[in-house]
Amino acid sequence: MGKRLCKNKFRLCGPPRRPKRGDAAHSKRFATSHARFLLASTSEIYGDPLVHPQTEDYWGNVNPIGPRGCYDEAKRFAEAMTIAYHQEHGVKTRIVRIFNTYGPRMRLHDGRVVPAFISQALKNRPLTVFGRGRQTRSFCYVSDLIEGIYRLMMSSYDRPVNIGNPAEMTVLEFAKEIIRATGSRSTVATISPSECPSAEYRHRWVYGSRRKWGIR
Repeated sequence: MGKRLCKNKFRLCGPPRRPKRGDAAHSKRFATSHARFLLASTSEIYGDPLVHPQTEDYWGNVNPIGPRGCYDEAKRFAEAMTIAYHQEHGVKTRIVRIFNTYGPRMRLHDGRVVPAFISQALKNRPLTVFGRGRQTRSFCYVSDLIEGIYRLMMSSYDRPVNIGNPAEMTVLEFAKEIIRATGSRSTVATISPSECPSAEYRHRWVYGSRRKWGIR
């Protein structure tokens, strides 16, 4: 039997690796296969945004030599390469900018706020909040994210799309909600923002995805 052609390719996260012989040839074959390619990008491409909430046509405010510059710029570069393949080779590309997501089997020590707060609350330890906790976040459940990604992949839309939860809350409000939900004896402890620079606002603008696919 001959090799089956790939109809859809989802480029999600994975461990870094060195380029292998044949990668360029594979990319060329993919470009002519009429398959669809989806890049999982991130809200981090907006950096520390000066526009709130962030729309897909906002270019962001990123410090290329900041503490998170390597990650932010790597994702921005990935978007640039994806669009280049679309424009130069006609690849059917999709770009999804994923905002804060949560769900089962999250690692407790991966550095994200949801497992970090839950881990601290279950151990009755103080929940650490940077500054006054006024930074805002919106949290999307993983099954809703997957539905949005699937609808984007099956559509004909080739520009970047934000996917996340339109409901917004401060980090301090979220910490208190975790304490309430877990019945923990934890308190909230504040830490200097300089110890962990973080964007003040991370909130997607939802009108685009609602209009295209009826996502709620």
